[in-house]
Amino acid sequence: MKQLLIVYHTLTGGTLQMARAAAAGASRESSLAVRVEAATGAGPEALLQSSGYLFACPENLAAMSGLMKDFFDRTYYPVLEQLQGRPYAILICAGSDGSNAARQIERIATGWRLKPIADPLIVCTHAQTPEQILAPKQIGAADLARCEELGATIAAGLDLGIY
Repeated sequence: MKQLLIVYHTLTGGTLQMARAAAAGASRESSLAVRVEAATGAGPEALLQSSGYLFACPENLAAMSGLMKDFFDRTYYPVLEQLQGRPYAILICAGSDGSNAARQIERIATGWRLKPIADPLIVCTHAQTPEQILAPKQIGAADLARCEELGATIAAGLDLGIY
């Protein structure tokens, strides 16, 4: 059975809401298995067992979060040359821009020779003060619907053999 792996890191809950919305969309639109794993627990085996990926993390200091970077550091070489051609997409929960965090993940995915199925989906919370940045996040319904749609899109493509 094909499997979609959603690897996420969250500190304030925003990215987890986005990952769960994507998982809900993927589950609703396909028969494939959907596996949601925190970046701290995901390893090479999860990547190898999956047919496609959603990588979800917050933007921290204009970069992907450290624990998401740790996930890529731990898994990059053990699976190198084994994931080629598999589809992926990116979810970023950003305080301002998010594009550099997405760019960092895109570079790693390029090294793995993964195939992007959509532009990175960046949700901007506009959190700019230390208090706003560290506060729990509530992602709006419209943005969660976009995450659901991305999850449904990658799942349907995997299910139909398009990717």
